[in-house]
Amino acid sequence: MLEANENNTAWRRALRRDMVVRRAALSDAEHAALSARIVSHLLAALPAPRIVAFCWPIKHEPDVRGVLPRWAESGVLAALPVVIEENAPLAFRLWTPDTPLTADRYGIPTPVTGEFVQPDMLLLPLNGFDGDGYRLGYGGGYFDRTLAALSPRPLAIGVGFETNRLPTIRPESHDQRLDWLVTEAGALRLPSA
Repeated sequence: MLEANENNTAWRRALRRDMVVRRAALSDAEHAALSARIVSHLLAALPAPRIVAFCWPIKHEPDVRGVLPRWAESGVLAALPVVIEENAPLAFRLWTPDTPLTADRYGIPTPVTGEFVQPDMLLLPLNGFDGDGYRLGYGGGYFDRTLAALSPRPLAIGVGFETNRLPTIRPESHDQRLDWLVTEAGALRLPSA
């Protein structure tokens, strides 16, 4: 069993690198156009949450920040994830366009002050994903731990590019399933497990 786990870990590590390379191949114009289509699908398919957590786009991930001003018109608050402690669930701080951000230990822009909140919706970047609603992140397990720990569990919306769709990510027991997949091709609500 240990060998099977080690093989899956090595396979996922190589796959993570490949997923970043696929996104990096998109031109800036393609990236912007695909991100805008994702934002359009988010606005059309999903009800506005009370508090939405999003991720600052890194490594050429979809930029979904365009959804925030539209939802803010309805009183929706936005939050960014914060790593408080390694190997622990994430916390979330309120964010506005005026919030000062500082790069965290992973180089991700993060608010260092502000009120902590619990979102009712998470927009999760998909480094890689499969049609069953499992996402491949960067290997830290932060979002899986967070989804498992939050009660009530927020609606988990995976946002990614079709170029990162896979037949399977070979989900493991700790992998948390998403509620929705949203790409430039559309929005798909996944059936309950």
